[in-house]
Amino acid sequence: MLLHRKELIQPVKVGKPDARFGTFLLEQFGGATGELTAALQYWVQSFHVENAGIRDMLQDIAIEEFSHLEMVGKLIAQHTSKIDQTSVYDAPLFKLKGGGPHFLDSQGSCWTAAYINEGGNVVRDLRANIAAEAGARQTYEALINACEDEGTKRTLVHLLTREITHANMFMKALDSMGKLDDPMFGNIEPDDTVKLVFNLSQGEDVRGPWNEAPDFDYIENPEPAGGVPPAPINPDDERPVKARGKGKTQGRAP
Repeated sequence: MLLHRKELIQPVKVGKPDARFGTFLLEQFGGATGELTAALQYWVQSFHVENAGIRDMLQDIAIEEFSHLEMVGKLIAQHTSKIDQTSVYDAPLFKLKGGGPHFLDSQGSCWTAAYINEGGNVVRDLRANIAAEAGARQTYEALINACEDEGTKRTLVHLLTREITHANMFMKALDSMGKLDDPMFGNIEPDDTVKLVFNLSQGEDVRGPWNEAPDFDYIENPEPAGGVPPAPINPDDERPVKARGKGKTQGRAP
């Protein structure tokens, strides 16, 4: 059961409407890093998670993301409240579709479920969620840097802050499973190349913990180990035709 209360989770108050900035805000409504993407991603992930605590966490955060979607929608609605006095060149998307939020990004591309990153494994999903929060935080930072209205900035700073909180929650969940810094997950054991790292971009090479012992075996001058693959066999491919009586080949006549 989902229950909606007609009150915002945090206040939204725009001092000076700016339809052009409202276009930017569409990134967090109908864009790839937006609140709809996050809400649906975490909600759907919760369906397959056996751990009751992590499942509950995902559902709590998903509903908070829906609340954030509502906040962004209200921001857009307030920023486009004076669209009739706005030049069409400042905010063409709203001139054409009307004020308020739409499931578009700032470039006018429609929201798509392809933005959602989930895969039926809790470790994989939690790691994807940390990346999702990082992407949203980066977008909010860009919006704050482009914003001139103080009321809008306060709302955006709050939304950015919650992305940091959620990332921390996902990291703690991974840590509780012993998977925060363990690259191996799933049920199939890796092969014996799991520790090998190859110096395949040579020149001014830099070593670090990502390619040093004891976790890695560094191959400074790697050599191919697969041999030359066999030539393909394709019964439908074209072949040269031998010229009659000359022992030579020629192309087929049209």
